[in-house]
Amino acid sequence: WRNVSEKQAKDLIKEKRKGAGVNVLEEEEQKKLAQYLDYKYMEGDWCHVPNEGDHKVQYYVKQKTLGVKSGVPDALIFKPVAGYNGIAIELKRLKGGRVSESQKRWLKRFKENGWAVKLAEGADAAIEFIEELEG
Repeated sequence: WRNVSEKQAKDLIKEKRKGAGVNVLEEEEQKKLAQYLDYKYMEGDWCHVPNEGDHKVQYYVKQKTLGVKSGVPDALIFKPVAGYNGIAIELKRLKGGRVSESQKRWLKRFKENGWAVKLAEGADAAIEFIEELEG
């Protein structure tokens, strides 16, 4: 991404979905957001918390013993912006994405601790939120 011009990156990231009514999976939305964040921020300024997916029970048990918490927002940006300590984004697909109670609690907790929080339906909504914060 460092070899791509800003205009090329924005064009790629903001590219409109082909076809009306296409409901892109949350994973595809996350990939799009990750490309944007990798372009915009230095390594270490943001991360994706990979606590989604279908796995065997043993996997979940192991993850829990390692400290993985259910509902942690999908993208955490560790840079202060617009008076906030950072940005926490819970990303959902455009249609049909449900927010769990644990996700709601995490967003509330981040907000209480001075973070900007966003429940974003699609990567474009998340990107617009970040751009608005940065003015």
